[in-house]
Amino acid sequence: MGAKMVNFGGWDMPVEYSGIVAEHMAVRTTAGLFDVSHMGEIEIYGSEAIALVQHVTCNDAWKLSDGQIQYSGLMTESGTFVDDILVHRLGPAHYFLCVNAANQDGDFEHIVTINRFAAEVDNVGERYSQLAIQGPRAREILQRLTAVELGLIRYYHFTRGAVEGVASLIARTGYTGEDGFEIYFSPEHSEKLWDRLLDAGASLGMIPCGLGARNTLRLEAGMCLYGNDIDRTTTVWEANLGWICHLEKGLFLGHDALARQQATGLQRILVGFEMTDRLIARDGYPVLSGERQVGRVTSGSPVPYLKKNIGMAYVPFDIRTPGTEIQIGVRGQMAGARIVKTPFYKRPK
Repeated sequence: MGAKMVNFGGWDMPVEYSGIVAEHMAVRTTAGLFDVSHMGEIEIYGSEAIALVQHVTCNDAWKLSDGQIQYSGLMTESGTFVDDILVHRLGPAHYFLCVNAANQDGDFEHIVTINRFAAEVDNVGERYSQLAIQGPRAREILQRLTAVELGLIRYYHFTRGAVEGVASLIARTGYTGEDGFEIYFSPEHSEKLWDRLLDAGASLGMIPCGLGARNTLRLEAGMCLYGNDIDRTTTVWEANLGWICHLEKGLFLGHDALARQQATGLQRILVGFEMTDRLIARDGYPVLSGERQVGRVTSGSPVPYLKKNIGMAYVPFDIRTPGTEIQIGVRGQMAGARIVKTPFYKRPK
């Protein structure tokens, strides 16, 4: 389709088809189709599957019902991120994890090494392709290809059903800040479903989208990217993701370290900022308070819908307040910025 391709974690991936701005705006206003088959999948099943999931993640998977999804962290003993993941409850003894592509094998080995429970762990990424339809008209487009009543699938829930005759797991989550659906299915049907979805959405303005728009959309929505905003050096509290951490559920990997950090207080925290001049903050640029460097930009970019230059960075806890003025070092120049609340963009109700 004429996409610009790059190596992404060992995968040959499209950065853009028609252009990042056009693809970003399509998702915000109509719909975009993403091939995210590079994402990894791991299944955990057996009589103590829930015990293993609870032990390796920081969120409380006991709260899940069948057909429900949970955003969570796969943890180290230090309370930092091995990965950020989506936990799907297929049944009381069967869980399906969607993990980041480059981390799939490492995540699998991490879980297997720790497993002391009556549970099996399978690395099943090769069994699945995944297509994501995102945008305000995503439901309308996908509904043309399935008898499943998509309106009955609540946010962060899933169901099973056929899409164009292909047995699928249909989830409603999204990594763009918009409504949308992810379809998991057997890889031999990939080209068929890709083509059928594009045909179904063409009259409504849906276009194929690549990694570039996926990155600007998730940044605009204030969502973290593993390897940039969270990694094995950042804790749940520091990443401002305390809402996915439940110390009260009982002991899990990183529990004690996170409890200590909560008690003693944070030295740094992830914040959002927007530029107050015309320069662009890029990943890795230094963040300064006064003349003192206090951090680096973890994610930074112009965002087409808001028409702003924004970013995220770890800053000292005492300068986290929205409205606080900071500076970004941009190619030797000091550029003004201010800390703002995240998400930068919220989908209209």
